Amino acid sequence: MTEIGCKKKQQILGIDASNIRGGGGVTHLVEVLKNADPVTHGFSKIIVWGGQKTLDKIDDRSWLEKSYQPMLNKNILYRTFWQRFKLSRLARQAGCSLLFVPGGSYSGNFRPMATFSQNLLPFEWHEIKRYGFSMATVRLILLHMVQSCTFKKAEGLIFLTEFAKEVVMRSIKTTRGTTTIIPHGIDQRFLCAPRPQLPINEYSENRPFRILYVSMIDMYKHQWQVAEAVTILRQKGLPVMLELVGPAYHPALKKLQRTLDHVDPDGKFIYYLGAVPYEELHVKYSQADISVFASSCETFGQILTEAMCAGLPIACSNKSAMRELLGDGGLYFDPEDPQNIAIAIEKLINSPELRARLSVTAFERAHSFSWKQCAEDTFHFLNQVRSNSPA
Repeated sequence: MTEIGCKKKQQILGIDASNIRGGGGVTHLVEVLKNADPVTHGFSKIIVWGGQKTLDKIDDRSWLEKSYQPMLNKNILYRTFWQRFKLSRLARQAGCSLLFVPGGSYSGNFRPMATFSQNLLPFEWHEIKRYGFSMATVRLILLHMVQSCTFKKAEGLIFLTEFAKEVVMRSIKTTRGTTTIIPHGIDQRFLCAPRPQLPINEYSENRPFRILYVSMIDMYKHQWQVAEAVTILRQKGLPVMLELVGPAYHPALKKLQRTLDHVDPDGKFIYYLGAVPYEELHVKYSQADISVFASSCETFGQILTEAMCAGLPIACSNKSAMRELLGDGGLYFDPEDPQNIAIAIEKLINSPELRARLSVTAFERAHSFSWKQCAEDTFHFLNQVRSNSPA
């Protein structure tokens, strides 16, 4: 047998980044590739097809080819056309042995294909109803249809939490491929050991107790309920302030603003700061006394794990996947009940011992979320999918 004949076939992984344009999707792709060692899992080369902004955020690696596709800089119609009619041909021409679609929506015909469930909202009908008759509702219903189809025909399907897997599988019933659960990691710049906790009488109007809520202003994030809860605490004479950080879905921002106009018209103790660059977000955590997370629908809850890593005491929603992440590391509340939210926050405020204990528990749990482990588990799973698929 010749030397050439003895060589193993080169295994190439293609990654479709056509639907990865911002937020947690970009963070996941960037971090997994930064921490990856694909050669140890049988992949000699990785090709990422994407738009310029996405590709610019990915570090150069010896085994990585970043393939710029101008159509992916344009709107969703262009991106959908490119994925449907160009991606499969490009993957075949490149000799890919597996296509990974982390965006969760795929309309091509290349096989084998693995994908990733990163958005639970399209599978939670009671959450979709919050958007009423709107384009957002139409978009979520379309996403439900497209992602359901993608998940059913995938040879491999990754979930972020057991909760998310249960919700999605209850909806789609079955998938042709194998499934796994691989949590996100946490950027180490958020790492901050729990600080000493001071009694509330150490705070005042000039040095208020700082409550931080980081998240997009959206219908299922319930920032207006948190604002009402903080108002209840202020009415009890507690020197608290609330900072809201994140971009906004406009109808939800209008709803929040109506609440703020009612409870704090002069802007004395509730501040909406808008979006803060992700690279600077760890600074906001370091300035806070406690973190609040009031979402009712999360596939994972990256913001929650970042607050855990930042060593903060946490008051958290009792909905969705939050208990799976936070465990015994926080106090829980009903995110749609301002009185219940206020009770949880007040318990933290009035007990520095409770704050100290919970922050340590959450901080220790945060160490289980590693981008290095996420990358290792992801490529191990992708290699399994490739190996189990017909050549």
